[in-house]
Amino acid sequence: MKYRLSRYTLPLLASFPLSALADVPRVAVDIPPIHSLVAKVMGGLGSPDLFIQPGASPHGYSLRPSEAKVLNDADVVVWVSNDLTPWLSAPIANLANDAEHLELIDHDHDHDHDHDHDHDHDHDHDHDHDHDHDHDHDHDHDHDHDHDHDHDHDHDHDHDHDHHHDGQDPHGWLDPGNARRWLDSIAQQLSEIDPDNAAHYRANAAQGQQELEALEQDLKERLANSEETRFIVFHDAYQYFEKALGVTAAGAISIGDASSPSPRRIETIQQLVDAEGVTCVFSEPQFNPQIVDTVFGDTDVYIGVMDPLGVGLTLGAGLYDALLNQMADEIQHCTDTM
Repeated sequence: MKYRLSRYTLPLLASFPLSALADVPRVAVDIPPIHSLVAKVMGGLGSPDLFIQPGASPHGYSLRPSEAKVLNDADVVVWVSNDLTPWLSAPIANLANDAEHLELIDHDHDHDHDHDHDHDHDHDHDHDHDHDHDHDHDHDHDHDHDHDHDHDHDHDHDHDHDHHHDGQDPHGWLDPGNARRWLDSIAQQLSEIDPDNAAHYRANAAQGQQELEALEQDLKERLANSEETRFIVFHDAYQYFEKALGVTAAGAISIGDASSPSPRRIETIQQLVDAEGVTCVFSEPQFNPQIVDTVFGDTDVYIGVMDPLGVGLTLGAGLYDALLNQMADEIQHCTDTM
C-alpha cells in the first residue's frame, strides 16, 4: 500500500505530530458531495482529490490525464455506485487496481431505493439501471439499519411523475440519512489502512453524524409548509431528497441528450403544469438551460436551479451541508410563489 501526504496537509504540519501525518492515505473521490463527506472524516489530516471535474455530469465522463493520475496515485477510491458512473469500472480496474475500493451504495447493503415510474413522457432516460426492483408511483423507501444514528424511512409519497426511470436511484447522497451512514463506512475504510489515525477518523465521523442529524431536522422544519408544493425537476434525481424531507416533485423533463423537447413533450409537460398546479421548474447546471426556457419561457412558472452536485459551492467539508441548504432554499422560494 502506497501512502503519500496530500498537498492540502502541508500547511497543517504544525498542528499535528509527524507520526500522525506520515501515513495519511490519498483518497480519490468521484463527485463534490462525496468529497465533502470524506473531507469531514479526514478532518485536518488531509483532503481527498476529485477525479471528475466539478460541474460535469457523472453519468458519462472521460477522464483527463490529471484525473487519471489521481486514480493511479490513490490508496483509497470512494465513489457512489456503478449505477451513477457506469463508465468507471474500467478506469478503477486499470488505474487503481492496488487501491482499496469503497462503493457507497453497494456497501450499504440494507438500503434500497428503487423506482419504476410508468408514464407517457415520450423520451428515453439518459441512463438505465438493471436491478431486480419494482415500484409504481408509490415510492416504498425502506431503511433498516442498526447504527445508533440511523432511522427508518417508510414513506408512501404518491409521485405522479410524468417520466420513466427504471431501477435503483443512484443519487443516494441526497438523503442525509445515507450520508450519516456513509461517514461510518468511510471512517471504517480509512481506519483499516491507517490504524494510527483510526480514532481521529471515527471521532470526525461521529461529529459529522451529529451535525447532519441536526441539519436534517432543520430542513424538515423549514420545508414543513412545502408538502403540497408541486415543482418540475430537470431529471429524476431527487427522490432521496423528496423522501427524506417530505416534498414531492410533480414530474421531470428528463432529457439526457440536451436536445430540444419535441412539440408533443412540451404539450405534455404544460398539461402537467396545469393539472398539478405546478408553480416552479428547476434546471440543472450540468444541462442546457435553454431546454427549460423552451418549455416554460412563455409561462408564469418560476424557473430556478436545482443542483444535486453543488456546482459553484466551495469544495470541502462544508459543501454537503451547503448543497442541501441550497436545494431547500429553492423549494422554499417555490412555496412562497404559490
